[in-house]
Amino acid sequence: MIGMIRRILAVTGKYKGRIYGAMFLSFLKGVLMKVPIILTYFVVTAFIGGTLTEMTALYGAIALVASVIFQALFQYLADRLQSAAGYMIFADMRMKLGEHLRRLPMGYFTEGNIGKISSVLSTDMVFIEENCMSVLADMMSYLFSQAIMIVFMFIFDWRLGIASLVITGVMVLLGRVMMKSDIVHSEERQKASETQTQAVLDFTEGIGIIKTYNLLGDKSKELTDSFETNCRVNLDFEFSHHPFKRGVFLIYGIGTVAVLSLSAFLYATGAMELNFFLGMLLCLFDLFVPVRSFYEQESRLTVMSACMDKIEALFAEKELDDSGKSVLADTGAPEIEYRNVTFAYDKKDVLKNVSFTAEKGTMTALVGPSGGGKSTIASMLTRFWDVKSGEILLRGTDIRKIPLSVLMDNISMVFQRVYLFRDTVYNNIALGRPDATLEEVIEAAKKARCYDFITELPDGFDTVIGEGGASLSGGQAQRLSIARCILKDSPVVILDEATASVDADNESYIQQAISELCRGKTLLVIAHRLNTIADADNIMVIKDGQIAESGDHECLMKKGGIYHGMVMKRSVGTGWRN
Repeated sequence: MIGMIRRILAVTGKYKGRIYGAMFLSFLKGVLMKVPIILTYFVVTAFIGGTLTEMTALYGAIALVASVIFQALFQYLADRLQSAAGYMIFADMRMKLGEHLRRLPMGYFTEGNIGKISSVLSTDMVFIEENCMSVLADMMSYLFSQAIMIVFMFIFDWRLGIASLVITGVMVLLGRVMMKSDIVHSEERQKASETQTQAVLDFTEGIGIIKTYNLLGDKSKELTDSFETNCRVNLDFEFSHHPFKRGVFLIYGIGTVAVLSLSAFLYATGAMELNFFLGMLLCLFDLFVPVRSFYEQESRLTVMSACMDKIEALFAEKELDDSGKSVLADTGAPEIEYRNVTFAYDKKDVLKNVSFTAEKGTMTALVGPSGGGKSTIASMLTRFWDVKSGEILLRGTDIRKIPLSVLMDNISMVFQRVYLFRDTVYNNIALGRPDATLEEVIEAAKKARCYDFITELPDGFDTVIGEGGASLSGGQAQRLSIARCILKDSPVVILDEATASVDADNESYIQQAISELCRGKTLLVIAHRLNTIADADNIMVIKDGQIAESGDHECLMKKGGIYHGMVMKRSVGTGWRN
């Protein structure tokens, strides 16, 4: 249990002083809580001895009132120190987690880990900050109070002290067994919570498809099952915990009776004086209360331990190395070069010895069947993942030796799936270059062919759009994303063909916007439509993680290979898409 408390303290960082201060104040409060017992003991002793005076009673009353006032003061100060500490600690931790997630490879976010991240942020951190930080000082106060009560018993009679120590030890041993059981069930509880979070995310994100294919019953059952599982696991936790908790309460009751019986026997046999017997009676019903109260809070700490496991596991995910210090310079080397690049998801190779070059100002198109590795090749240029072996070079420099911020400044990406933030149109475009002037943002909007529809919005550039661009059409959102890239003005553009899934009216506008974006740039295009890559300087057919064919359109057509077959299928209207 002490180890768990230390574990919490380990994450307190710069707020550790506040927590220790609260613990010290709680210790003082715990001592003062025993003052009424001590005062009563001395008053009773003086009364029995015939030495009680009015001044003694007055001083006792003053000391009693003072102890109550100082208890309230120390409790107030402890609450001030610890009550907000949990929120401040985890506010900082959330910021650190955001920085950590920013440096993780994108592959981590495609392995079903979104539910895990959501669960850590919305459940695990919230539980610790709301439950554990607020009771830490109180739990330490229980330990101090229990020690004080046992010392009192030794003062009254060494045999009472030993009996109290043994009974406290039995309660602690049972508490340890309870803690081990609770840790196991707490881990299951948090896993069930994570699974439920993922199920809710999957259901809400796919609600459109679910309704379209009339799968509400099936998918609702999956969601309901996750709720039922979570409910069952939580009930199992309670059913497992409460027998131990009742055991602790039972020992508390038996121990109290045992100490009372021993005291009565010692007094009856003359081995204990009357004032000590009365002092024991004053302490008796508070003797084992601190350790009992301590284990009443134990379930919170075991759940906290499971929460900390998940938080630490998330922080333990390996970040992309960003220690590079190389400066990009125009050395005459190819703008982009892949040298024997091999990449694997887990143990399965997705790319195998991929090598090619792209000169400055040229277009390189990636075509081929779905799952062949086209998107992976493009994404690795931005270090969404790192190579397993080989090198990717930008102007002759290994991209792993370039600071990530510098690398991303030199690359823009336009994908089919556009994401816009719930913010103004202006801020969504200015995301490409936050220090841009109003005139530059407007000029980018004009080049992206979205200025006209922006001015027709209720508040123009100050119009707040829905999260993900929900309040705009797909074509409008796409043009805003292109305006963002035009404003960024990076020398390299990765293009996952933006017109593949838009209507004919928007397609011409988007093509014009892309032409503005790509002017003078080095292009790496994931191709979906043949007419957009026929003029590419180099077309690579990617199949099974390898470059099956490469060359310009005419060269590949003459070979009569895979590319030729794709073109023929397209020409008869069957089409080919990623």
